[in-house]
Amino acid sequence: MASDSSVPSIVSLPPDVRVPFEVYVNGVHQKIGEDYAIEGRALVFERELKKEGKLGFWRWFRGAFGVGTYVQNDSVDVSYERSGQPALVEGLEIEPAPER
Repeated sequence: MASDSSVPSIVSLPPDVRVPFEVYVNGVHQKIGEDYAIEGRALVFERELKKEGKLGFWRWFRGAFGVGTYVQNDSVDVSYERSGQPALVEGLEIEPAPER
C-alpha cells in the first residue's frame, strides 16, 4: 500500500456488484490487498484518488488559447457479472476516507 503521507480514498460499490469482480483505476488493473481493500460495500485505496469537477471558466479560457493545465482525474471502473452476463460500471464516485 501507499505511504502514510497520502490521503486514503473510498469508492462505494453499486448494489448489484457481487464477488468476483475486477477493479481498474485509469484502465490499470488493481490487485486486492496490494492496491485496495474491501470494507463492507466500499473499495478503500490508501492513496489519494481525485475526480475532476466541472471545467471552470478560467480553465476553459486558458485551454481555448492553448495553455494547458493538468488536473488529476482518476477513473475507477469495476468489471463483474450480472445475471451471467459481463457488466462494467465506469467512473465511480471517489470520496476521501473519513479519519480513522
